[in-house]
Amino acid sequence: MEKTEQSIKENIQKAKQGNQIAFSTLLDTFWNDVYGFQLLRTKNENDAEDITIRTFSRAFDKIDTFDDTYEFKTWLITISKNLHVDLIRKRKRSLLDEMESKGDEVKKVLDETPTVEDRLITEQNLANLLQDIKKLKPHYQKVINLRYFNELSYADIAKELNEPVNNIKVKLLRAKKLLAEIIKKK
Repeated sequence: MEKTEQSIKENIQKAKQGNQIAFSTLLDTFWNDVYGFQLLRTKNENDAEDITIRTFSRAFDKIDTFDDTYEFKTWLITISKNLHVDLIRKRKRSLLDEMESKGDEVKKVLDETPTVEDRLITEQNLANLLQDIKKLKPHYQKVINLRYFNELSYADIAKELNEPVNNIKVKLLRAKKLLAEIIKKK
């Protein structure tokens, strides 16, 4: 057990230095703990998976703030719990907003058919997004394309690329972060 704790501490130190393999190892080590915790809380596999992915994303973004005097798993669970609370608040707000706007919807009859201008804007936005995706490294381009354009599940992408599912999740997470940075720089 001591050796495992030591290797976890070593991986945390490496992750703080930006080592991707250490990130992946930590994700593999603690994925089931965080996912299981969220599955019990949310009773929904999609929500549990989404919150777990966001937990690791937040943890890896804030890894420098991790205090070694605490357990890494406890830190992850705390982040996960906070993200779940945020999700509940957001959904409550959204539900209240939706209920308030229902009265307005009855008064209006909306034509939701996209106009020629709407279609043109959508096509231009897609073209810009595709250009931004091409700026990513090829392995990030591949996971983005398989997930969002081919609409494959994580398991199907893992089979396609012959990699573990958790590696696919980490790659997709990194690809989305890098893509967001590219878009922000515009």
